[in-house]
Amino acid sequence: MKCKRFLSISILGVFLLIGFVYYTTVFIFIEDWVGLQSSAGSLNVIIFTFLVSLCFFSFFVCVLTDPGHVPASYVPDIEESGVPDEERRKNNVQSRHCDKCSTFKPPRAHHCRVCRRCVLRMDHHCIWINNCVGYWNYKAFFTLVLYATIGSIYSTVMIVACSLQKDWEFSERVSFKIFYVTSGVMMVALSLTLGTLLGWHIYLIIHNMTTIEVLGPNMLKWLCPTALSHLKDGLNFPTSRDRL
Repeated sequence: MKCKRFLSISILGVFLLIGFVYYTTVFIFIEDWVGLQSSAGSLNVIIFTFLVSLCFFSFFVCVLTDPGHVPASYVPDIEESGVPDEERRKNNVQSRHCDKCSTFKPPRAHHCRVCRRCVLRMDHHCIWINNCVGYWNYKAFFTLVLYATIGSIYSTVMIVACSLQKDWEFSERVSFKIFYVTSGVMMVALSLTLGTLLGWHIYLIIHNMTTIEVLGPNMLKWLCPTALSHLKDGLNFPTSRDRL
């Protein structure tokens, strides 16, 4: 059952982190800054709630979507005739045989020791979603990191804005000051971590795959983690030689 993937300490930690960030941002920082009953406060709550909802949606898609399994009937299609030895060696590298699964591995497929099977276009096994990031859920993972980064930066801005308008000189609540500083440091660190991860995957998309292959040809669907109609079987990928 795919729902069993949610029975994980790491996933529980993600839920607790998102819940903590949402609660403190909305009911402490926005409330303390402009008030939830004001138009500015309501607008910020709506925007932040929307970002958190997108994070949750992408997170659920990442966890529940099978990253891609190699069909048992898969056999690499290698043309023996008219192919130079050097080119043939390159093809053999791409069309490897997995000793653990006793099957051939398509290009970009790798064996995951945690999932105990080969995964199509495997990127890595992510403990935070208790699942592999592969061919069918890579887009959901990318949008998750994107929305989480935007949400973290948004929360950081709320903390800074709230801190700047407070009169700390006459404040007697030392514990509240510590809470503000701790929350600010945590959100800055989280924003930098997620931002770095987002930048890394943008770099990978640009250099290893076109945005059309990863996100789809329709720009309006780029940020939707379930818009996967552009994906094929994940067994073959175009190379520079195919375009000649």
